[in-house]
Amino acid sequence: MTRLWTIPVLAAALTVGACSKQTSEAQPPAADPAAPPLATPAEPAEPAAAPPSATAAPAQAPRSSAPARPAAKTTGESRPLQNTASTPVVREPAAPPKPTSHEVTVASGTEMPLELLTALSSETAAVETEVRARLKQAVTVNGETAVPNGATLIGSITEVERSGRVQGRARLVMRFTDVTFSGERHRLNTQPLSFEAEATKKQDATKVGAGAGIGAVVGGLLGGGKGAATGAAIGGAAGGGAVLATRGKEVELASGTALTAVLAAPLTMTIEN
Repeated sequence: MTRLWTIPVLAAALTVGACSKQTSEAQPPAADPAAPPLATPAEPAEPAAAPPSATAAPAQAPRSSAPARPAAKTTGESRPLQNTASTPVVREPAAPPKPTSHEVTVASGTEMPLELLTALSSETAAVETEVRARLKQAVTVNGETAVPNGATLIGSITEVERSGRVQGRARLVMRFTDVTFSGERHRLNTQPLSFEAEATKKQDATKVGAGAGIGAVVGGLLGGGKGAATGAAIGGAAGGGAVLATRGKEVELASGTALTAVLAAPLTMTIEN
């Protein structure tokens, strides 16, 4: 019994609740035109993006990869190969060493004053006999000494003739072929130096005349005029015999004799700088 009357009571309560809800949801009264418009509430801003969670896994770093090689051209043009070799170091060539000497040339015809060191005589000398002489004055070229003072010239006898009994004078010829100084020997060539003995014809005539005069005196004393003529002839013959028996003078060159040699060809010498 109790359940049966409870049901109508619950239904009436639900009906009353529904009516009161409809009354509260009724439309609002019309707005007063003189009243200010109500402010429209601002739309709520979008919430900021949430920071990444501290526990989120870190982004994986991109893997390094080798640079991509340029694609080969397919147009048919060949690309020159690049030289990857290192450039060689260019070194300047070393400067040539400075010369330590130079040459000077003494002209042909240059005179060389000498002092003879070897005594010579046409009576004893022979061809190829060695002759030495000392230079008395240095030979210079443009202020440079080519052959110093005191250098020794060496040569030899090239021709010799003794004096004749009747005619012909003694003759001696020499020539120099080398010069030595500072322990070195150099070739040179001089013109021949020729020497001749003095003529003796006047002395020979005096000897013949003296013999004839003595013979004439002796013949005159013994036999008068005829004896004088005979004596002169005999005396002259005796004087001629004396000439034939006596040689003329020889060429004599003592040590210390002054000579002058003349170069027959240019002489080239090496001088230290």
